[in-house]
Amino acid sequence: MILKNKTLSPRLLSLIILVFQFQSVFGQEEAFKTEILKWPDGKKAAISLTYDDGTSNQFHVALPIMEELGMKGTFYINTGEIPSSQTRAQFFGREPKVIIAESASIPTNEENIFERASLIRFLDMPGAVSYHDRSGSTYEQGRIEQACKILDEGFAKARELKITELVYPRIIDGPMIDWEEIRKYADSGHEFGVHTISHPRLAVLDEKNLLFELEACRDEIERELGKEQLFSAECPFGTEDERVMEYALEMFPALRNRMPEAYLEEINRSGLFDASQDYGKEYIQWQRGPLSKTTPELMNSWVDDILTREDTWLVLVFHGIEGIGWEAIPEDRIRAYFEYIAGKSKEVWVAPFRDVTQYMRQRMNTNMKKTVNKDMISLKLESDLDPYWYRQLLTMKTYIPTDWKSVTFVQGGKTETLEVQKDAGGSFVQYNADPHGGELALKNVGQ
Repeated sequence: MILKNKTLSPRLLSLIILVFQFQSVFGQEEAFKTEILKWPDGKKAAISLTYDDGTSNQFHVALPIMEELGMKGTFYINTGEIPSSQTRAQFFGREPKVIIAESASIPTNEENIFERASLIRFLDMPGAVSYHDRSGSTYEQGRIEQACKILDEGFAKARELKITELVYPRIIDGPMIDWEEIRKYADSGHEFGVHTISHPRLAVLDEKNLLFELEACRDEIERELGKEQLFSAECPFGTEDERVMEYALEMFPALRNRMPEAYLEEINRSGLFDASQDYGKEYIQWQRGPLSKTTPELMNSWVDDILTREDTWLVLVFHGIEGIGWEAIPEDRIRAYFEYIAGKSKEVWVAPFRDVTQYMRQRMNTNMKKTVNKDMISLKLESDLDPYWYRQLLTMKTYIPTDWKSVTFVQGGKTETLEVQKDAGGSFVQYNADPHGGELALKNVGQ
């Protein structure tokens, strides 16, 4: 509308100015759409290199290759096997000879299975650990009657051999390094986590023995490495037993066994991943366990599959390396695989299990408060997560007006000039924000 030969009243003029100001600010609000990117630096996927047990070649063969390629990993260790550890495995409960004698007249049942499974692996006889392991595996499959029969066989053998002595149960196949060396790797950025004292089947331990395995391992790691290494844990054999998970999830912020988050689809090592399927979740955690006979082609395909999407976290679970440990993978295959992953570094974020978990949780639990002025946007990040654990930098993406040609990012004492980029949504800048670094600002600093 064009007004001719008309004098605007002061009230009408003020109203017109307010309308234009509102439209300008509203347009800037729309332009300043901001999101926290799914992965740091806008990468398409995440990979965590994790190891169980802590045998020596994980550190003397695999870790140096990782260091050479700039990768950090997660090591779940059995502290009772470490030479200078203060705490070793032990049985808590009634007198062993009383339990053994009772087994002659009272068959194993749901009332006594946990006590007997807790004890049997300590008995000084051939196959003691195997009886424990097989009964635990069978129990977790829901075949409780068969699990009881396995223990009856074991205790019958103990009575036949007149076993009275207890010994340390050994399951880890290979030597382990000591705390002084472990501390050096922890200080360089690798994660260490609880894998129990002596690698039992936790699902068939009674409460006292179960808690001891988790708590004593936790306490040893805290004593030697500090509380910061107590973020994640892995209960042995990848158990997902409900009772064990209830105890363990109370102790640790995260478990590799299970991540009960509404936004996360979990596919464990026995599960199948369909790269074309819509899982209906913000994230997918896909676990794979390379074994001694796993082909390089199959291992590489896991990496290729996750790069067809933008929501998948591949968690690799290694055990033995170069002849030491269970299902040991040769050094040349480990090197070739890690180099293949490193070759995808522009698209893949390789980080410890702890770091990936923290980033995802922070992204899903952070709110933003935004204030927009003509040449500046201010953002305040808010979250109820414990700041002790959750300090990952968050990669942010903010769309800006097309006339902003040079933009600086300011937070705390840091000022950084950002590259203005474009995509189908318009002009934008990308930057890493500290969730605990105070209010941040993006400023238009000229043409």
